[in-house]
Amino acid sequence: MKALHIHAGPKALAHIREHGLKPEHVGVIPGAAGGPKGLILGPLDRFIFGEWLVRSSQPVDLVGASIGAWRMATACLNETVAAFNRLEHDYIHQHYEPPPGQKRVSARQVSDAFGQSLQAFYGGRMKEVLSHPRYRLHIVTSHGRHLLHREHPLATPLGYAGAYMSNVLSRKALSLWLERIVFSAQAANLPFDVNDFRTISVALSETNFMSALQASCSIPFALKAVHDISGAPSGAYWDGGITDYHLHLKWKAPKGPERAVVLYPHFQNNVVPGWLDKALKWRHSASAFLDSTIVLAPNPEWVKTLPNGKLPDRKDFITYNLDLAGRVKVWSAAANASQQLADEFSQWVEQGTLDEVRTL
Repeated sequence: MKALHIHAGPKALAHIREHGLKPEHVGVIPGAAGGPKGLILGPLDRFIFGEWLVRSSQPVDLVGASIGAWRMATACLNETVAAFNRLEHDYIHQHYEPPPGQKRVSARQVSDAFGQSLQAFYGGRMKEVLSHPRYRLHIVTSHGRHLLHREHPLATPLGYAGAYMSNVLSRKALSLWLERIVFSAQAANLPFDVNDFRTISVALSETNFMSALQASCSIPFALKAVHDISGAPSGAYWDGGITDYHLHLKWKAPKGPERAVVLYPHFQNNVVPGWLDKALKWRHSASAFLDSTIVLAPNPEWVKTLPNGKLPDRKDFITYNLDLAGRVKVWSAAANASQQLADEFSQWVEQGTLDEVRTL
């Protein structure tokens, strides 16, 4: 059974028809939020960044939210393959013991432990990330407004209730409660238009890197918000996936074959705009924003062959609870099986045909 499905927007399809897909054709790589689902992208990441893109020399914008931001920052490290191996290991083996006398871990406990993990992972290596000779990192966060400007035990749930109802009416209405703040390295311009949603661009530096990355991964109520990030507007910052779950953005594509496509390793073929849109199926279709995008996604039938018949997800923390060994076993099995995705993509870029490309 084929594991990999390749989906392309109309401009990307025309590009493949005329030029094929070569590493120098890639201008942007997005990394979606999605927690443990991102584990199946490890082999693709190792191939794309460790073997394939190194055959070219053009600059590439890496845009990530939540685990996608962690993945894209890892791509900027030296010895990229080893860094991705460590990311996979650390993510699979994360574990939080409830304090004595309590049944659950607190958001504060998870945030503190996660902050320590980021410090151990990137400590002393931020210059590698921020001054990469080719990759320009953009970390997406969600910044609270009005009731969500500061995390509060009463105001925050009310604010997110307001955000949910506003988002049902209109995605733009969500910006009454949350705005997209993107932290960009090397003073790089954003590789997407921002007219779709209230957006602020901030310089990413050694001073705010850890805070911005932790904020981008801070799921509301599961982790604490990160407040008052250096060089950025004051207030509370949460997971970038709240505003931009799968980065359904209006990507800027230069004319000509070089840097003409957005290459998107993803864990599904739908590119959902915001986390609050997950249940709003009418927002799951592709739009003109994705015309130059190539999505690499697992075959849904192949996914059924993984442990428990699904991708790893956050519910596994509850399913396996304190059974760390059980969760590590199924997540590791899924990550190992996903090597097939990378193998099939490698084969396709060398000798693939248009017959294998599906409409996005």
